[in-house]
Amino acid sequence: MLESLRNKKILIVVAHPDDELLGLGATMNKLVNEYNVKTHVIILGEGITSRSDSRDLIKWEEQLLTHKMNIDNARKAIGYHSVKAYDFPDNRFDSVALLDIVKVIEKEKNSFIPDIIFTHHGGDLNIDHQRTFEAVMTACRPMSHETVKTIITFETPSGTEWRANTDPRHFLPNFFVKVSSDNLEAKIKGMESYEFESRTFPHPRSPEALRIQAQRWGIAVGMSYVEAFNIVRSIN
Repeated sequence: MLESLRNKKILIVVAHPDDELLGLGATMNKLVNEYNVKTHVIILGEGITSRSDSRDLIKWEEQLLTHKMNIDNARKAIGYHSVKAYDFPDNRFDSVALLDIVKVIEKEKNSFIPDIIFTHHGGDLNIDHQRTFEAVMTACRPMSHETVKTIITFETPSGTEWRANTDPRHFLPNFFVKVSSDNLEAKIKGMESYEFESRTFPHPRSPEALRIQAQRWGIAVGMSYVEAFNIVRSIN
């Protein structure tokens, strides 16, 4: 499966700054450096203002500016070729018409013309992740003219695993990518670029937890470090 991604154009569609690292940063570092892929990242939400009782862009103006600078540092750590950030309201995607999100994805998709899209698992606890997945699926309806032939979802630490145990929409990976310690360190370095998102252990977004997560999936498939994915659609 990994070989089928060689030389392809990959669009990564995420809800928040740092999501482009958490679920797939090591894999993308590997694909950029070893598989000659071309990547473009869309970050749909601003990722900060939900920390207030109401959305106040003026109150968070300084942090939002820092967040935008952090995005570029994270891009360089992974090797992403380009990133476009939008300003949908953090953790309030359910207050926005789904069509508005779909239109952004369609615009970026029509400009970049990707072969493959990576995005969030649709069963995440985070509402923005859910809506992002729904918008991607809507924007990539499998009609005859659709260029996107493969859609792959990833888990997002501190979003995917916090879904209730009784919920039927758990992340069940069927595609595992072996990554090196260097790939994993690039992911962690990128994550540490985000001044407002990095956490200390045992938080799932801490460096130690990200290593443990890669080891956990590695153990599941007999490897040292692995990132896990779910292939939602693949048309060959």
